[in-house]
Amino acid sequence: MGDPYILMLIALAVLAIVDLVVGVSNDAVNFLNSAIGSKAISVKNIMIIASVGVFFGAVTSSGMMEVARKGIFNPSMFVFQDVMFIFMAVMITDILLLDIFNSLGMPTSTTVSIVFELLGAAVVIALIKIANNDAESLSAIWNYINYETATDIILGILLSVVVAFTVGAIVQYFSRLIYSFNFENRATYINALFGGFAITSITYFIIIKGLKGTDFYGNIASLLEGNTAQIIGISFLIWTALCYLIIRFLKVNILVLIIGVGTFSLAMAFAGNDLVNFIGVPIAALNSYEAWSISGVEPVLFSMGSLAKKVPSNIWLLLLAGAIMVVTLWTSSKAKSVIETGINLSRQGEGHEKFQPNNISRVVVRVSMFLNQGITFLIPKKTQNYINTKFEKPVLKLPKDKTYEMPAFDLVRASVNLIMASVLISIATSMKLPLSTTYVTFMVAMGTSLADRAWGRESAVYRVAGVLNVIGGWFLTAIIAFTAAGIIAYLISLHIAAIPALLILVAVLIGRNTLKHRKKSKEVKKKTYLERAELITINGVIEESADHISQVIYRVSKLYTHVVNDLANHDLNKLRKTEKHVKKLNDEIDDLKDGVFYFIKSLDETSVQASRFYIMVLGYLQDAAQSISYISRASYKHVNNNHKNLKKGQIKDLKTIDEELTELLEKESKIFENRQLDDLNSLIIEKNTLLINVSTSIEKQVSRIRTDETSPKNTTLYFSILLETKDLISALMNLLKTYEEFHLTTKQ
Repeated sequence: MGDPYILMLIALAVLAIVDLVVGVSNDAVNFLNSAIGSKAISVKNIMIIASVGVFFGAVTSSGMMEVARKGIFNPSMFVFQDVMFIFMAVMITDILLLDIFNSLGMPTSTTVSIVFELLGAAVVIALIKIANNDAESLSAIWNYINYETATDIILGILLSVVVAFTVGAIVQYFSRLIYSFNFENRATYINALFGGFAITSITYFIIIKGLKGTDFYGNIASLLEGNTAQIIGISFLIWTALCYLIIRFLKVNILVLIIGVGTFSLAMAFAGNDLVNFIGVPIAALNSYEAWSISGVEPVLFSMGSLAKKVPSNIWLLLLAGAIMVVTLWTSSKAKSVIETGINLSRQGEGHEKFQPNNISRVVVRVSMFLNQGITFLIPKKTQNYINTKFEKPVLKLPKDKTYEMPAFDLVRASVNLIMASVLISIATSMKLPLSTTYVTFMVAMGTSLADRAWGRESAVYRVAGVLNVIGGWFLTAIIAFTAAGIIAYLISLHIAAIPALLILVAVLIGRNTLKHRKKSKEVKKKTYLERAELITINGVIEESADHISQVIYRVSKLYTHVVNDLANHDLNKLRKTEKHVKKLNDEIDDLKDGVFYFIKSLDETSVQASRFYIMVLGYLQDAAQSISYISRASYKHVNNNHKNLKKGQIKDLKTIDEELTELLEKESKIFENRQLDDLNSLIIEKNTLLINVSTSIEKQVSRIRTDETSPKNTTLYFSILLETKDLISALMNLLKTYEEFHLTTKQ
């Protein structure tokens, strides 16, 4: 009877390793964002500091393991087989859910996922037991679920969102008033006091509170308990004095030191709080198996009341888990994409926005602007002017009278992010609450961004939309985790053979997501965004625009061919896929147009004239993309509405046009790719010929209408395609003429 459960333990051990990998990929954003975003320390040194913190946190995390055993359900109400089914369902669901979010580059909460997975699986198994017991009614479900503790955990997690955002905003606001953006010029004693406060907070909550509940705490408990005020006071004096000496004599920027210590502390807090999310369930399964294996009782009869007892964690398992987390931290590519989301939403100033605005974000911004006007009206003008001077961002003067804003995701904000997130998470850890580190760190970062005026009129609607999307993803995590874990628990309860099938599904889906993520990462590397600090000359403009033109023309050619062929075959699925590719092309061109402001700022004095040319090129590329977009959308709508196929004559004419257009666009793409710009004139002549052929096709369709055409829908679609094809060719012709004129000008 033991063999199936041994295999389940082995499977859970493997799942624990995989869960550590996908979990750290998701949660690395929690302790790396601030340090990487501020660029205060090299990435290599940041990773070393974080690795040491993660390892120490893993070793001191044993006090949190109780949550997985008895925090969500009452183990005494379940038998050994029940809890093994629950634990298998939880681990399978957790890995799939986190991997999906990692692949999307969206930070989610490993704590929320594990809590709701335990809840969903336990509820379903409990309902099955109730259904098989005539003596119990549905109300007996509350005997199985530890609803009071579960409710406290859930409310604590939700409350942390509000608390973290509010505390982050308040502390950052006053920190900026003290430091302003000219923090290098602050008096030594201010830096020393700030450093003393920061490191004292970290020391107390991480080193002291973080040890409470671990095996190490008993040795020092008598020294710590009852002496809180004295410890904090003495620590503050010692750290402040040390910071003063370090600043005065070693000339060290104390904010950099705080970011280093804060990264260590937050990594340690993360591992101490979140390790239970990854290995708590497998360890609970191991404890369950050890208790059952020596009992001699059938697995369907052995009560798991023993899980309610305190069981010390195996230090070797914690060390192994810490090592796996550190290796993942260095090797995970998905962690990088999740980190980018947090940095993108909290950075100062405008630029490429990852999220698109929605109606809710627009309303939130409008209401906030209205409230801000009211507050501004109440505050005296002199006070406003004083406050505004503290939030004025300095500019860096460069040669040729160019000025650039310094990165305002600066050392002050990075320090506040790390300090406040560390403190909040450590308080929760000391209280044995599995607080969501993702929620806390993300909302602290958003609160500090808001208080630091990082969300201006130009970016607020995008940033708010991004925050709402991430928070919406958190609620979605809870719903999916509860539902999926419940379904998987039910499938396993039907037959134990469902476990290997589900494990195979996990392997396939993770492999598929990994391949898709790698492919997406390669595509992102190929995309180039204009950077403010990059000076572009006329030759640089020609090179850059030639690359854009070559790529867009090549893709337009392929998309046009796909639409014509798919329309001829009346293939709705392929038209749908083509529509997605067309939308992607339009989005990329929109991104380029959004960067025009930074492009113009980046031009040197001798090539400002190039801005007009570049704007016109992007305009013509957008016209071409919009034409292919309209053709694709109209074709998809026609087939989706089940209208009649185009007639053979119409298809034949379209394919002839497609062949001529493809040949022409391939020539054009190669000319720009190879920079053979002297051949542009001959291409313009060929395009005129193609325009005449399209006009001829329009006349032929007019003749068909008078004789044998009977479908008004076909006529509408056909005319739409031909007219948009003319617009497409005209846009590309105008682009060639503009490019030829500019090329000739630069040669003179």
